[in-house]
Amino acid sequence: MKFMDVLHMVGFYLFSLMTVFSAFIVVLSRNIQRSVFALLFTLFGIAGLFLFLHADFLAATQVLIYVGGVLVLLLFGIMLTQKVVEADLRSGKIQFLPTLIAMVILFGFLLFVIFKTPWSAKGPANFEQTTATIGTLLMTQWLLPFEIASILLLAALIGSVSIARAKRTTP
Repeated sequence: MKFMDVLHMVGFYLFSLMTVFSAFIVVLSRNIQRSVFALLFTLFGIAGLFLFLHADFLAATQVLIYVGGVLVLLLFGIMLTQKVVEADLRSGKIQFLPTLIAMVILFGFLLFVIFKTPWSAKGPANFEQTTATIGTLLMTQWLLPFEIASILLLAALIGSVSIARAKRTTP
C-alpha cells in the first residue's frame, strides 16, 4: 500500500471512531450540555466522512447548516434556559428491553448485509468537484425556486417568533 492510501485509511478510521464515540456520549450522557457538545463532534465527524466520500458539497452543508446553525441554536437555547440545564434526564427502565431487542435485530440485519453482499473492490476513482456545479445551477437555472424557498423559510421564522412572543405577553 502507498503512504497516501494508509493515510486515508487512518483518517477514515479516526473520523469514524470520533463520530461513533461522540454519538454514544450524546445518547448516554445525562448532562444536556455535554450531549450538545458531543453532538458538535458527531456532526463534524460526519462532515469529515463526507469528505472521504468525495461529497464536498454535503460536507460544507453539514458544517454550515447543522454545526453553524442548528447546533449553535440548540446550544444557546439550552444555555439561556436554566430549567432545562437543571432537568433530570433519566429514561425509564421499561424502555431498556425493547430498545435492546431493536438494537440486536438491527445489528443482526447489518451483519447479514455486510457479509452477504458481494463487494467489488475497485481502484480509486477520479471524482469531480460538485460544489461549483451545484452553486452555478442554484444561481442560474434554479434561482427562482431557491429564492421562493428562502422567502418561505423567512416567513416561517417570522411567524414562529410572533407566535412565541404573543404567548409570552399574555398572562
